[in-house]
Amino acid sequence: MGSMDTTTKLLNNHEIVDEYGLNLKILPCNNQVKELQTILRDKNTTRSDFKFYADRLIRLVIEESLNQLPFTKCVVTTPTGAKYKGLKYQKGNCGVSIVRSGEAMEQGLRDCCRSIRIGKILVESDMDTHEARVVYAKFPDDISERKVLLMYPIMSTGNTVIKAIAVLKEHNVLEENIILSNLFCTPIAAKSLVTAFPKMKILTSEIHTVAPNHFGQKYFGCTRVITETSNIQEKDS
Repeated sequence: MGSMDTTTKLLNNHEIVDEYGLNLKILPCNNQVKELQTILRDKNTTRSDFKFYADRLIRLVIEESLNQLPFTKCVVTTPTGAKYKGLKYQKGNCGVSIVRSGEAMEQGLRDCCRSIRIGKILVESDMDTHEARVVYAKFPDDISERKVLLMYPIMSTGNTVIKAIAVLKEHNVLEENIILSNLFCTPIAAKSLVTAFPKMKILTSEIHTVAPNHFGQKYFGCTRVITETSNIQEKDS
């Protein structure tokens, strides 16, 4: 892999554990992942290319997030009649997307788990105070008994996600049963989340001081594009 400047240098495993604990994991980085991240940050990327490459990165993050779910051993019979000792997901998984940008990750989850149920949470941020409030939430009736993949692509402060997790906990979802799937996360957001919810697992593709807050607008084709900024405000929702 080529060299990276100090702002984009990946943390090694020991640094991640020391800073954020054992439950935050970063997608293993290679040239392909770095290229996808670069394309999504490039202001010259067209909307069609943006969506195509965003879906690729989403799929990689979802696949790695699914590795955090519990499996059970099983034995199947092959077409030749042989027995094969394998694994299968334990029952009781579901997805929850934080509207709107989190909905971009729903298809990636359905592509991996074709019949999985998906709930939604809508959190709005006050334009002046940036305080988040829940507007709408709809979940499977038995969500308290399920493992939950919470989907939200961009985290600048973590305020939106913190509010969404509070709603899940109000519905009796155990903190340790939540897996947060994310594409881009700032150090401030990561620290806030692991401090507030130390038992929750977090999977992201990158921790960087600047989050591409234009993601939702570019992905869904909105005319209003928010410029990438480093002032650490949750602008995607």
